[in-house]
Amino acid sequence: MRDYQKETDNRVKFIKDLVATAKVDGIIFANSGGKDAALVGILCKMACDNTLGVSLPCNVSRNYESDIDDAVLFSKQSNIPHKTISLTSTFKELTQTIGPLAAAALPNIAPRLRMTTIYTIANSENRLVAGTGNRSERYTGYFTKWGDGAFDFNPIADLTATEVLEFLRYLGAPASIIEKPPSAGLYEGQTDETEMGITYAALDNFLLTGQVSDHDAIIINRMHGASHHKRKPPVVYDGSM
Repeated sequence: MRDYQKETDNRVKFIKDLVATAKVDGIIFANSGGKDAALVGILCKMACDNTLGVSLPCNVSRNYESDIDDAVLFSKQSNIPHKTISLTSTFKELTQTIGPLAAAALPNIAPRLRMTTIYTIANSENRLVAGTGNRSERYTGYFTKWGDGAFDFNPIADLTATEVLEFLRYLGAPASIIEKPPSAGLYEGQTDETEMGITYAALDNFLLTGQVSDHDAIIINRMHGASHHKRKPPVVYDGSM
């Protein structure tokens, strides 16, 4: 049986050590109102009282409705200071300034605007930026490069989406967060599993046991292969070679 108390203690110590080594005044994370953000927020608050959660709604109605409601509820329950900064006007001005864009480029704008905002606050208030991506997202590349894939540290990167859910149940997170369908809120009606074409249960079973159907294996291998560049440092020219 999994020892969640030991895991909690180890992750909290990991964060405390980072804060002490970096000599910062606090931590900041993007509070999306989702599961991953909730777990990161709880662990960071345990490690550092000066933890701030920021919700960054951008151009999607859900961001301004259920996501904000869940983020605020979680913040109150966890005693984490919360701030909301709307990025819709920034999103619209940027896209209008650039001009015509390929449809594939649009969903990546919001995560990058969010991370720009988070890092601006972090720099201003001497905070570390906590990442909120899980192992399942990292393996498939289901994150935005230089967006939600950017952070100073990530205390849950080893956990699959299913393990994050189990951890939250142990810690007593709000039911509205635990039960909501996973979504990055990138566009109206978007959910992770619909967009990927595979359930997190199937993906996580593959990551933990290696067992997978032929259909799901094709999807997983395609996503993993196509996102290889996201998991590697930028390629630079080495003049000494």
